[in-house]
Parts: sequence; C-alpha cells; structure tokens
Amino acid sequence: MTTIRLHNTKTRRKEEFIPLDPKNVRMYVCGPTVYDRAHLGNARPVVVFDVLYRLLRHVYGADHVTYVRNFTDVDDKINARAAATGRDIRAITDETIGWYHADMEALGTLRPDLEPRATEFIAPMVAMIADLIAKGHAYEAEGHVLFAVESYADYGALSGRSIDDMIAGARVEVAPYKRNPMDFVLWKPSDDQTPGWESPWGRGRPGWHIECSAMSYELLGASFDIHGGGNDLQFPHHENEIAQSACAHPEGDFARYWLHNEMLQVEGKKMSKSLGNFFTVRDLLDGHDGQPPVPGEVIRFVMLGTHYRKPMDWTEKKRVEAERTLSKWSSQVMDRDGEERPNAKFLAALADDLNTAGAIAVMREMSKSGDYDGLAHAAKLLGLDLGNFDLVLAGMHNADVSLRQYDLSKFEDQLLELRNAAVHSKDFSKVDTMKRALADAGVEVRMSKSRVELITLKDFDPTKLEGLR
Repeated sequence: MTTIRLHNTKTRRKEEFIPLDPKNVRMYVCGPTVYDRAHLGNARPVVVFDVLYRLLRHVYGADHVTYVRNFTDVDDKINARAAATGRDIRAITDETIGWYHADMEALGTLRPDLEPRATEFIAPMVAMIADLIAKGHAYEAEGHVLFAVESYADYGALSGRSIDDMIAGARVEVAPYKRNPMDFVLWKPSDDQTPGWESPWGRGRPGWHIECSAMSYELLGASFDIHGGGNDLQFPHHENEIAQSACAHPEGDFARYWLHNEMLQVEGKKMSKSLGNFFTVRDLLDGHDGQPPVPGEVIRFVMLGTHYRKPMDWTEKKRVEAERTLSKWSSQVMDRDGEERPNAKFLAALADDLNTAGAIAVMREMSKSGDYDGLAHAAKLLGLDLGNFDLVLAGMHNADVSLRQYDLSKFEDQLLELRNAAVHSKDFSKVDTMKRALADAGVEVRMSKSRVELITLKDFDPTKLEGLR
C-alpha cells in the first residue's frame, strides 16, 4: 500500500499518515459562508483537499473514505445581505450553494460525501454548549454564552501562541461581559429581525466556531483523521474548535492531522478590490473585463503547480502556459481511459505531502517519453479532464478563421483514420508525424475521441501541406 506522508500543523512536522481505521478514513474541511460568489482564493482549499480526497480514495478505496465539508448558512454577513436586498435568507443561501457547486465542479472537484448546513445542526450545538457550561468551560453572561479560554490549558498549541500573545496580536471583541478578552462567543441573542432559535439562554443563534465542532462530532465522531482549511483559519477558528471539542469530548482526540493551505496572490500582490485584482471563480470561467474565458482545467492546473503550503501566485503567464500544456497532453492521451496502474514516481510525489508540483513534473517527463497511458492515469488522479479539453478551449476562444476556406477537411479525415488505426495497433508514430507536419504548416490540431478539428493560425502556410496530399 502507498505510504502517505502529510505535514501536520499540530506537530509542525511531516508524518506518516496512519488512519484510525483504514476501512473508515475520515476528513473534515471548513466550507464557505454562503452569501456571495466564491473568489479565486476561496477555491484553493477546495482544489487542495479534493486532491487529498482523490488520493485517499485511491489508496484506501472509495467506499472507505468519508469527506465532510460544511456550509455556514447562519452568519451576520448573510443577515446583512438579506437586509440590504430584502430577500429571504434561505433563498440567498440556497442560491449561493448552487453557485458554489457549479463553480467548484467546473474546477474538476468532487462533491464531498456529506455537506451539512449549520442550520440543520442547531440542536447538537445547543447540547454541546450546555455540556461545556456544565463542565465549567463556558459561562452565560447577558444573554450570551462564552467559552472560557483559560479553562483549557492547551489553548494556542495549534498556532503556537500564548494567550498573552494572542491578546496583543489579535483583534478581539471588547465586551464588558467577558471574563477574559480572548473568551469567544458560543451563543448570542437574536432580536425579532434576526434569525434565531430557542435555547436555555433565550432566543438566539450560534457563534461561528461551535458549528464545526458540533457537526464534525455528529458526523465523524469524537476522533477522526484529518481536519483541513486555509491557514487564515488556523487562528482563531481552528484553535477555538480544538478547545471546544477537547473540553466537550475529552475521551476523543478530535482531529489527529491538521492541514492548512497557504493564501493566493494575483500577479504578485494580495488579491483585493482596492487593487483591482479581485475576481471570482465565475469571473474567470465566463471571462471578465475584456478577458477571454478560462477553462476550469486551466484554473485547477495553475493552482496545482504550486505546493499547497506555499503562497500561490495567479498570473497571466501561468494561464497561457497551462493552456498550452493541457492542450498538448489532451492530444497525447486521446482514447486512453487512465485505468492502468499509476506511474510509481508520480504517485510517490503526490503521496509526499501532496507535492502536486512534483507530480506535474513527472507528468511532463511522461509526456516527453511517450508514456501516454501513465499520463492519462496521472491526469485522472489529479482531477484533470483532458478528454475534450481542446474542443472546450476552441469554443471559449471562438476561433474566427473558417477551416473550410482552406479545405482542410481531408486532412481531418486522414488524421482521424490514422488515429483510429493507432488505437488498435498502439503505434501512434504516424499520428505524431502528421501532427508535427500540420504544426509546422501553422495548423493547430484539436482532437476528441470522435473527431479531429484543424485550426489555422496566423502563420498558416498551405504550401507546407503539399507533402501530406
């Protein structure tokens, strides 16, 4: 069995991944607050943990892995959006979840096995809060319930900060009812215009952190294998999750391996609306500000080109290079199903703390050496759909030169015949020779399993096709 090694934020070192139960590998990843479109930075953890999910399924079997990613559908940002638009909160969250699914699936990500909504787990949250109060880890004050940070001796261990450091460096909510500035809200009161649920402390709603502790316990148990998210969640969200869960369920380990991805930049700068470099995933997929649409495979490939623990820089240069690489690979893996045994070097790179950059380097080697079956399998394991990539790219770029005016149809038929023969003989040398000749004449070759399409480029020279007639 493939040995997976992961960098555990909790221990600050790379460790061999040993699941609690190989027949029931469990992973929880913090999901979005659903009030608006996901921006490109939001997509990075989705792609990262999708690759981990695929790897775990490959190693342990699809039926033995459970991946949970939540939707936060009770939040002050959602309430503010409802107040500003006059729309029903459920309508906003349902619409946003639909957008999220469509955008993330366009990036080739699989849906998790379970996608709980916070509003569906209010009762377990209330029960966990009541238990924390009973155990002396939380207290009620002016309609709020707060977690007493000083009651948990290991608070700050995940992020490596002391409570004094966290108070000095964090923006904490100053409130007279807090015993300690770092104490955080588990439950807060709701007025008549704000969503709320009945509780022992009056009508109110949960704080942000308690939802993940309650949902992970209900769906994965007191101990599970992996917890993930962006490193911006390490403190305070994940730190608070650990404190709540460890105090509510001291019999368990909560999450044993913690993984955090680094943040995303655009052209070397932090993405922000003020800099004009802020865009959503849908902006890229549909095209924005005069830019052409970007295929989801390209977005995914650019993201995977950087190790998840390093800052990722989205650049136009990387986009162009990704399109070229994927177009080339698409033609090379034609009619290969990717079901063969994986290339050992590729799998070793991927299993080494999700070294996707190293795995892609191995794929480039496979492309050069002609190991197209291995390339097809690697692409499939990375979640890259290369089967129709060229045709998708052609449609997005709206090629404006008619093929028929140069009568290239016979070359399309000829190449299709050669390709079909090669599928049976496993000898693609004649196909490759013709494709090189077409490229030399300024013709781009786009192939799917059922058709060949030839696109003339600006440097097209029909005289160079004479030898193919």
